[in-house]
Amino acid sequence: MTPRTHLVRALREARARTDELFAMVRPDALYDRPIPERHRIIFYLGHLEAFDWNQIGGGALGLRPFHASFDKLFAFGIDPPVGQLPDDKASDWPAVEEVVTYNQQVRLSLNAVLDRAPEPMLHVAVEHRLMHAETFAYILHNAPPDRKALPPTAHHVDGPEPVHSMIEVPAGAATLGRPRPNGDGAFGWDNEFDAHAVRVPSFAIGKHKVTNGQYLEFVQDGAEPPPFWTKRGDQWYWRAMGGDIPLPLDWPVYVTWMRALRYAQWAGKALPTEAQFHRAAYGTPDGGERAHPWGEEPPDERRGNFDFRRWDPLPVTATPSGDSAFGVSQLVGNGWEWTATAFHPFPGFQPFSFYPGYSAPFFDGAHYLLKGASPQTAARLLRRSFRNWYRPNYPYVYAGFRVVEN
Repeated sequence: MTPRTHLVRALREARARTDELFAMVRPDALYDRPIPERHRIIFYLGHLEAFDWNQIGGGALGLRPFHASFDKLFAFGIDPPVGQLPDDKASDWPAVEEVVTYNQQVRLSLNAVLDRAPEPMLHVAVEHRLMHAETFAYILHNAPPDRKALPPTAHHVDGPEPVHSMIEVPAGAATLGRPRPNGDGAFGWDNEFDAHAVRVPSFAIGKHKVTNGQYLEFVQDGAEPPPFWTKRGDQWYWRAMGGDIPLPLDWPVYVTWMRALRYAQWAGKALPTEAQFHRAAYGTPDGGERAHPWGEEPPDERRGNFDFRRWDPLPVTATPSGDSAFGVSQLVGNGWEWTATAFHPFPGFQPFSFYPGYSAPFFDGAHYLLKGASPQTAARLLRRSFRNWYRPNYPYVYAGFRVVEN
């Protein structure tokens, strides 16, 4: 299979993934806004095809637009500060049938010319859609149960409390970023370049992500509960995709960066930097570096909770085959991990000429870097150079953390 054929197939598979998610929305809920700061669901229904059209059809190939107003209406998402709410009304948006017709026409038009599309833009189309699949998953997570077709309710019985040990990581080098493509077809987003080595002093890092059980002690000491928790009477519950379940104490806690930082300070520790995360995840005692924490083998279900296999987390002890060379667990999968590092450009950063606004607007000191992956992160995004970012008080993402001692 040629690289282009592989990319075209990947785009079709990504389309099927997002189609499945939209099919979970009740028809009368498409104008709902499950997350107050974000667009209504109808926007996302049109956005993915509009993005592909604007980048490939109208952008790279110069095709004549057939619905220019939709190309513009659905072009860009929003990233408002938490609490800054849009003021549009449901009536401001087009009818669902119009959007579905637009989507069908975009796909038909692009399918006919994908053999001429630049390969970098096919990569962008695939990964942009898969990132939105994760975004839309947590949007659905926030929709009331009667507004979506519910997956099976998660079932969980707490196992033995994990041994929350700290693992010593010796001083060494961590390679951040990736080399620029040299004709090998490798892809990375603009913020992943250029590769450069960073010297990391020795430190200790939590073997596991911080669990709900650990964070419960913090809440009992007066901290605010995490956004995925709710309390009825004396019982805490976890808001799973399919409905509330008794709080699983051995699952990773999902919190904002600010709450993660406060917990670390309360525990007398710190959040890891991006370089420390890389050293713990991809470094080895002999100074080498791995493609993945577990080695060179491709990701699969033995290595972690990722690639849309589950709606909800697993216990932090569940996938020991994914441990790093230093014995640190679940550095990839089961929840993104907040770092102490503000999202910033690497030396030599160059924005994409065809998508200059992907990263640069967020190098503002108001977004923090996450590493790893969540249950809803696609396997192709598990490369070690991939970087994610959110505002420090954004409460909706599947993100946890672990602590370090410097």
